[in-house]
Amino acid sequence: MRIVSLVPSLTETLFDLGAGADVVGITDWCIFPEGLELPRVGGTKNPRIEEIRALAPDIVYMNQEENLAKHARAIEEFARVHVSEPKTVDDVAALFRELGRIHDRNSQPLLDRLAAARAMPQRDFTFAVAIWKKPWMWCGGDTYVSDLVEQTGGRNVLRDQKRYPSIDVADIKADVIFLPDEPYAFTAYDAEAITTSRVVGPFPGHLFTWHGSRTILGLEFLKSVALLSS
Repeated sequence: MRIVSLVPSLTETLFDLGAGADVVGITDWCIFPEGLELPRVGGTKNPRIEEIRALAPDIVYMNQEENLAKHARAIEEFARVHVSEPKTVDDVAALFRELGRIHDRNSQPLLDRLAAARAMPQRDFTFAVAIWKKPWMWCGGDTYVSDLVEQTGGRNVLRDQKRYPSIDVADIKADVIFLPDEPYAFTAYDAEAITTSRVVGPFPGHLFTWHGSRTILGLEFLKSVALLSS
């Protein structure tokens, strides 16, 4: 099977699943596993379709939010397109199983690691996760990021908001504000400027925004946050 992955988090997941040998093309943003030496076919939003075609893939992996529908339509002319959109950690577990079936690999080791990472003390706290600053934007309750943090027992103060609401930081009333460093590169200055909540970050944003194998690392990171583990 020949695979092109236009989703960096799925590239990493395929290798962790033991299906890395199937991958023949990746994006410029595929940084895990480190040291990959595979043809790169552009970014998630601007893949080079003809280079993908030349790789003769059986399947091209895409994501509903990261990639564009027009590129999916173009790729469908010569390859199967697999589009995922996990919104919960349960969805990630289902994705592990699906990828295992597609690639004839045993997904149980990843499922076991995910289950172990989810087994953490439940803490009672409220939180908000920022994703942008100009204007301030946040993860609403129907996002993967929100569900990831709620695995700890926390409650997103924007749980009733859809997707990515724009609300000034001064109006966010939460015990904890998380500042991942992607998609917006929050800085220590941004963290110091927030005085109404405890701030966690900046920290590597892929721990919150990448689904798949990195979900496990994201949950382990949450375990290490003092407020949640003490």
